[in-house]
Amino acid sequence: MASVNVTLSDINIQWHPAFCAAAELELSANRAELDFQREYNLSKKPLQIDLLVVEKLDEVSIQNEIGRIFRRYNVIEYKSPGDGMTIDDFFKTVGYACIYKGLGETVDQIPIDQLTVSLFREGYPEELFSSLERYGLAVKKEFDGVYYVEGLLIPAQVVVTRELESGKHLWLKVLSRNPLEEDVLGFVEDAQKLTEEGERANMDAVLQVSLSANYKLYEELKRRYPEMCEAMKILMHDELSEAQRDGIAQGEMKKAKETAINMKKKGYSDNTIAELLEVGVNIVQQWVAGTVSLAK
Repeated sequence: MASVNVTLSDINIQWHPAFCAAAELELSANRAELDFQREYNLSKKPLQIDLLVVEKLDEVSIQNEIGRIFRRYNVIEYKSPGDGMTIDDFFKTVGYACIYKGLGETVDQIPIDQLTVSLFREGYPEELFSSLERYGLAVKKEFDGVYYVEGLLIPAQVVVTRELESGKHLWLKVLSRNPLEEDVLGFVEDAQKLTEEGERANMDAVLQVSLSANYKLYEELKRRYPEMCEAMKILMHDELSEAQRDGIAQGEMKKAKETAINMKKKGYSDNTIAELLEVGVNIVQQWVAGTVSLAK
């Protein structure tokens, strides 16, 4: 099979949708009690909240550490790997929460004591924490990777996904350009256990991004652990089953091309598409570029 190196800079990885999916999976134990609203628009000229989580009931007990701080309305900001998190990012998110509070349909429909703010980042934001402390706010480590910011009217937390407890929070921990091998293996194992359609869709979003960002690691783990290779084929079965049913094995490549283009739009790397469709990487690249025409 032809081999073409694809660098990370060549891949347009959509981290934010995958984060929202991972957050839903993290909080899936309370799925029936929470309403997840992605890219929530604060105005007609959108000021968007990355993720708004609304508790549907008056008394919701969330056991997951990232949701212990939650109240009725929870504003969440996410930073992709490599993005900074500054004091301005922090107060922008607090500001979004205040704007959201002020947009209720009736006076005080969204009580200020029912709001929280959460910011997620892979790495420890040392500069942010130093700035918060200079402004007289206290930063307290509540759990591994979960830091509460005390002294604000609105409860706030910063979640450092790299520091979250090992073996847990795998949906978030694999959203990285350098995930731990054990986290990837655990993620693939947990992903196979999902049966609910919505959860599997969220898993697929996380898998696409993690795989695209860490193709070499996934390939190495598949080489060392044959059971992971088989698991990956099962997890990605939905992407391939239609094309396979339509005759890839018999040489009918039209469906293969359509599948390759659709997978590329979803963020899969050329190498991953080529391996799963059992064609050369150069063919995938030509299909995506529209330089190969296939007979109907």
